[in-house]
Amino acid sequence: MTSRTESQSRLNRLLQKMDPEALAKHVRTSPLADEMNLPDADQVKQLLATPPGELEAATGVPPMKLEAIVRAVGRPPLAVKDGTVVGKSNLFRGDGGFPADIDIQIHQVEPMLASVGRIEFFDHHMTWGGTGWVIAKEDDDSYLIVTNRHVAQLVARRTWRGGAVFLMNAQNIRYGAAVDFLKEDGRMEDRSRQVRIDKFTYIADDLAADIALARITGAAGLNLTPLPLVDETAPPEDGELIAICGYPARDSRNDALEMERYFQGLYDVKRFAPGYIIAPPGSQILSHDATSLGGNSGSPVIRLSDQKVVGLHFAGSYGVGNSAVRDTTLRRLLDKGATGAVMLGDMPTLTTEGSSKPDSFAGRTGYDPTFLGVVPIPMPKVAEQDDLSTPSDASADRPHELRYQHFSVLFSKSRKAARLTALNIDGSLTKAVKDYGYWRKDLRIPAEEQLGDEEYRGTPFDRGHLVRRAATNWGADVGEANRANKDTFHFTVAAPQHHKLNRDVQTWRGLEDYILYSARTHGFRATVFTGPIYRDDDPQFEEFGVPMPREFFKVVVMLATQVDEPNVLRPHATAYVVSQGHILQEILSEIGSTEGAEGFEYGAYRTFQVRISDLESAAGIDFGLLRHADPLARVETIATGHAQAVEIQSYADLRL
Repeated sequence: MTSRTESQSRLNRLLQKMDPEALAKHVRTSPLADEMNLPDADQVKQLLATPPGELEAATGVPPMKLEAIVRAVGRPPLAVKDGTVVGKSNLFRGDGGFPADIDIQIHQVEPMLASVGRIEFFDHHMTWGGTGWVIAKEDDDSYLIVTNRHVAQLVARRTWRGGAVFLMNAQNIRYGAAVDFLKEDGRMEDRSRQVRIDKFTYIADDLAADIALARITGAAGLNLTPLPLVDETAPPEDGELIAICGYPARDSRNDALEMERYFQGLYDVKRFAPGYIIAPPGSQILSHDATSLGGNSGSPVIRLSDQKVVGLHFAGSYGVGNSAVRDTTLRRLLDKGATGAVMLGDMPTLTTEGSSKPDSFAGRTGYDPTFLGVVPIPMPKVAEQDDLSTPSDASADRPHELRYQHFSVLFSKSRKAARLTALNIDGSLTKAVKDYGYWRKDLRIPAEEQLGDEEYRGTPFDRGHLVRRAATNWGADVGEANRANKDTFHFTVAAPQHHKLNRDVQTWRGLEDYILYSARTHGFRATVFTGPIYRDDDPQFEEFGVPMPREFFKVVVMLATQVDEPNVLRPHATAYVVSQGHILQEILSEIGSTEGAEGFEYGAYRTFQVRISDLESAAGIDFGLLRHADPLARVETIATGHAQAVEIQSYADLRL
């Protein structure tokens, strides 16, 4: 239902943003490549450059965002009244080539039609925009609706993480949407069958399959039933009998005479259109010849033989065929957690799938305060203890520690991320361990307190390891190192880090190694404390759910000798911050050096060594006696203004 001008404008903007290399890379990893049989970037570029009204003429490129009459006869869109398909008994005697028992097959499908609705709009110049249907049930009152991206984009915009926020109209009033599960011919409007959409939980980007998911609540009395997807072992095949159910609207892109002959002037109400799957050998496109018009966008494609959905209708070409997003793509999307909760069939919810049960951590002792041997290095104290999660295996003396192999985590409930991590490293026992790579939730604390794949997907934020994976890979044997490696891949051990910070700061990532293997470090042992620096003015991303930390700290503790006491081992602690300069501005402000603060240029993330005492103030963490083991505390002046801080451009800059 998107206008031709709006569609072309959006496509042109997309082309301007993407260079050929990026386009090619995206196509190779995009579900759209499978759905539309697009093997290379040139075909996608041709598709994007073609005006929507001419897509059917683009050589070798399937059409998008069109709805179509494919056959001039034999494919009638039947009206639905009181949940019953009118005229189904006459189909066998028509010229559509339908089997004698088609009326029986349609009768078996009719109970599903109550879960197909029209996507209504509020405060928009269009009263409605397409079709949607129930694909999953979250609880007794909440359901997930699937429709097309180009339907959702009429009133909402995709966010970084793949969800959406409603747009505003010219009067600065936010659009709204609902699903009306009735809208049948001859039926009075029934508001009880209309359910407001709380939010679009997922909108695909412009080079992904044409899918959007929405959540509705308050539907307990409607007896909605999720439409089941076809079993993966019985995929749709060429020539199978199907039907689409949706709300066709008058559409000037089709032949006017054929359209009136089929629809008899009756539009915008629930229709049921039978047809057949069109799947030539080798084709990756799920096509069908059931009659559709604008408004059928988002209709389910139902296989009549087993009453299962084989696809999500989204496009068509007049006289050629209609296209649908395959069931495999829908299933893959749900299995990856784009809904934020529900899986289909026997698949478990995200609270169990991709999670570690409490008993899987049996025997983990976590951070060892006596690890360095000469003097205990206790866990630092976090200012706001009441914000820390309490794991199910907590002990009286360590009430908030999530204990893992070689490290522990204090976890912030309000930030849904680690507050502080404490790691023991023994470089003399390092083992070669492969990257585990599979992120899980730690069910020793509630799953809802933790960020997950849904929050990170589609955003510029990485799941930033606060405990460096490679640094944990040590032990008496490979099994011990493997347990530590696997433990780092829990969402509790991560915090959102902008990709430019997480991927590009080589100095930051190598600090432990450099210090661990320096000549002064005793026994190749070190203790590392790491965490975000949380501030009240951290940028708030509504779509992400929590404010994003702008800076991260690291405190490295080792045993070392002093020049004047070559035979005495003492704790030696240094602190570092990776930042765009905000912490320096705060330090300069505290000592009254406004000139330095005003002259500091914010830019790329850089690594700074700072005094532990300054870090304590900024991070709200008490490092105890470590502040007196800091060599930087004894330095009177450092080049960065008057602050006790120095930018680390190479390891030679470290004050050890």
